[in-house]
Amino acid sequence: MTLPILSPAEARVLGVLIEKQRTVPDSYPLTLNSLLAGCNQKTSRNPVLELSEAQVQDALDSLRRQSLVDESSGGRALRYSHNADRALRLPSQSVILLAVLMLRGPQTAGELRIASDRMHNFADISSVEGFLDEMAERAAGALVVKLPRLPGAREARWAHLLAGAVEVPAAAASADAAPGGYGPIADVAAGEVAALRAQVSRLEGELAHVKGLVARVYAELGLQESEDEA
Repeated sequence: MTLPILSPAEARVLGVLIEKQRTVPDSYPLTLNSLLAGCNQKTSRNPVLELSEAQVQDALDSLRRQSLVDESSGGRALRYSHNADRALRLPSQSVILLAVLMLRGPQTAGELRIASDRMHNFADISSVEGFLDEMAERAAGALVVKLPRLPGAREARWAHLLAGAVEVPAAAASADAAPGGYGPIADVAAGEVAALRAQVSRLEGELAHVKGLVARVYAELGLQESEDEA
């Protein structure tokens, strides 16, 4: 197929469908309301968007015309699923990496590996880079591009091209041409630290949710939690 040029809303919708297929399989395909919530969630999104129901529906209609989304009936509501792997002729690992880039913006290979962990467990950063290189050198048209390094960063970031060419800040371009030697502290890219913090925050949130469920079960059974369980 011809390489699509997606609007920000279309990229967000497609990214959410790919993400939720792996992270909440029991709720997939998604209803319009579930998809809207995923598009507008405040965590794991860059940029954070405030799409309306009409905007999401318009994006779905456009993606269906491009064979990137399928519509099906389920219960009392229509449900939506992505068709990116077949439409773009990509392995699932590449589709997952594209989804992270569409949802979170440019990322280093290390950040992509961390951000993808709930959808696919990449063996190492080299494995991530292998799939990225394949998409960058794709004969039918590149789907990702490796950006110049940011000032002080050890690793370059990657960006998807499904929404068109990516603008490169002048500072990043000049930093990539500058000599190395930023010192041992700068060897850890700031973006990787941010990604690790985000993962810790997510895990803390999941733990709090589980604790809440346990407390509710104890309350319903009339039991009292021990100090170790609380």
